[in-house]
Amino acid sequence: MTRVESVRRNRGFLWLWGGQGISVFGEQFTALAIPVLAVTLLHAVAWQMGILNAASTAAFLIVGLPAGAWVDRWLKRRVMILADIVRFVALGLIPVLWYTHLLEIWQLIILVAIVGVASVFFDVGYQSYIPLLVKPEQVGPANSTLEATAQVGRIGGPAIAGALLTVVSAPGLIIIDSLSYIVSFASLSRIKDHELPADREKRQPLFTEIAEGVRFVARQPLIRSISGTTATANFFSTLAFTLYPIFALRTLDIGSLGFGITLSAGAVGGLLGATLTPRVAKWIGEGRVIIVSAFVGGLAFLPVPLAALLHGADAVPLLAAGEFLNSFCVLVYNITQVTLRQRLCPPRLLGRMNASIRCLVWGVMPIAALVAGVVGGAIGILPTMWIGFAGGMFAGLWVLFSPLRGLRDLPTSLDPAPETGVAGDPASRAE
Repeated sequence: MTRVESVRRNRGFLWLWGGQGISVFGEQFTALAIPVLAVTLLHAVAWQMGILNAASTAAFLIVGLPAGAWVDRWLKRRVMILADIVRFVALGLIPVLWYTHLLEIWQLIILVAIVGVASVFFDVGYQSYIPLLVKPEQVGPANSTLEATAQVGRIGGPAIAGALLTVVSAPGLIIIDSLSYIVSFASLSRIKDHELPADREKRQPLFTEIAEGVRFVARQPLIRSISGTTATANFFSTLAFTLYPIFALRTLDIGSLGFGITLSAGAVGGLLGATLTPRVAKWIGEGRVIIVSAFVGGLAFLPVPLAALLHGADAVPLLAAGEFLNSFCVLVYNITQVTLRQRLCPPRLLGRMNASIRCLVWGVMPIAALVAGVVGGAIGILPTMWIGFAGGMFAGLWVLFSPLRGLRDLPTSLDPAPETGVAGDPASRAE
């Protein structure tokens, strides 16, 4: 029996898997509909797109750290259920306001920010819940299965959404995503687990618990270097992709269908990355594949600014190729590094560890989005794209000059020394 088959025998995992697969598919409609709604219907300009994009991720910077401490105290499945309800209500208000002719850009920003806060709690709970739901040896296969399924949803979702945008308005597509959170809520409600809330008598002050999670991330060299690479990559990719809808829809004029096709191409690459990660990691080495995927993923953004040499439908294949390769590398990188984090972190610190990392690596995104609005308005959209590419190429330096470079296999815990590619090399051990 293979590892994936053993994961699929876990009834609780099946409910999580099914609910999240449908939810991720619905999210693709909103991912396309929100920028199209802002750019084409509400006529947003660069600085407004910067604020809108910042609002979607600002919560990781503002409430990310305390969210991790709270999630460690609470039942994680219950946190995810409540987050789904909040996201259903907030997204559902967008089409209601639009069809009653009341929607304005500032209302859209507020509702997107509310969804962002709920997503903080859901994502921290989600990454912390998987190691509690499946056996330790199933964590890696579970992550690969969930990511592969997510990429399947991301393949069809954007293309279908782009096609539907030719016959229905963007607010109509958002209704589908809001309903998908009800499906996720129902699926999570069917899971039976044995998680118990943290012992109240052992609780420390909130600030002390937050600091414990931050210290763990800062002192663990493998996790620290990965966090640096991810934060740098996220900053510069957000800098570019905040203005990507304007670049694609206005500058290149590829249309909403072409826009959706480029996103679907990225999802195809992501699906291959999710399914081939174990083989690629075995071929290159688990530690080294993180380094390789970080550098190749940065290079894969080059077709985006180069697409300015083309126009309309002619630019779609080049953009799609870049999205394909970038998503492939991102998924290889993410699955490997998330599995490493989950292996190394003690269960009682999972929420705070994930929140500390999310606060850093996602907290830079609203800052980058605001910078994108300012820079894009000052020097133009295309130069901002080139800055995003140049900065992203340096992201891999964090992991290149880290113990990962000497690792063949990733450690399974903090205690045993991992198998390394260089015998006796102290730098290749987890400290």
